[in-house]
Amino acid sequence: MCGRYVMSKATGDLLSSFDAKEVEGTPPSPSWNVAPTQNVPVVAGRLDEGSVERHLMIARWGLVPSWAKDIKSGSRMINARSESILEKPSFRKAAVKRRAIVPAEGDYEWQKSEDGTKIPTYLYSKEEPLVGCAGLYEW
Repeated sequence: MCGRYVMSKATGDLLSSFDAKEVEGTPPSPSWNVAPTQNVPVVAGRLDEGSVERHLMIARWGLVPSWAKDIKSGSRMINARSESILEKPSFRKAAVKRRAIVPAEGDYEWQKSEDGTKIPTYLYSKEEPLVGCAGLYEW
């Protein structure tokens, strides 16, 4: 998923922007600072009578591997790297079978200043109202 990000679009906007058919779960309130462990909308495909249909699902941010004994581990697993995603047991199965799109209006990247404080920089597209970040999910 993206780092801390902004998601304030209405559910209908997400459905039409990502050509999704329905909503599964209760959509969260708009947020200008979405953080790990919060509920977020994700778009995932589902095989339906031979074709793939996109669904908007509400998921908890943070991948909890199917073998994990504690849901708290998911708050630490928020950033899979493409270079090593298939090497990490935590991400491997989801990377192959359960991929999603995480809609966002923008993303905060944090930079350290010379005095060590963190400064947020907001990244967004001037042309597109929504961007899609790569995501994984588990049941």
